[in-house]
Amino acid sequence: MAKKKRRIVEEPVEEYEFTPSEFNEREFIYKEIYSTRIFAVAMAMGVIVGIVAAILINAYPIEQDGGNWMSLIATALSFTVMFTIKKVASALGLHPELIEVKSLAGTYILYLGMALSICIIGVQF
Repeated sequence: MAKKKRRIVEEPVEEYEFTPSEFNEREFIYKEIYSTRIFAVAMAMGVIVGIVAAILINAYPIEQDGGNWMSLIATALSFTVMFTIKKVASALGLHPELIEVKSLAGTYILYLGMALSICIIGVQF
């Protein structure tokens, strides 16, 4: 028996038109400027906290009693100051509520890295 030919029926292609959302260039620039300024404040605070932490750790070397406690105090100081970055930025007239949470989290992580690196360099001297 002969087989029937299968007929391929083409379905109409659904048309999709992309309409970009409205872009506010002025708002974007303000957010980026505030984000950069808050980042600069966080890096300055990281340098200061790193120097203070190095001084604390150098004041009581690990060989003496209390050296390990100073490392814990320096670490607690770093994290405490990290949570005040937003308040300090607000006090300086910046608007941290304008920047995204991801950007602020990145600023926090880079602050901790800066404080740690300055502390390590300070302990070596």
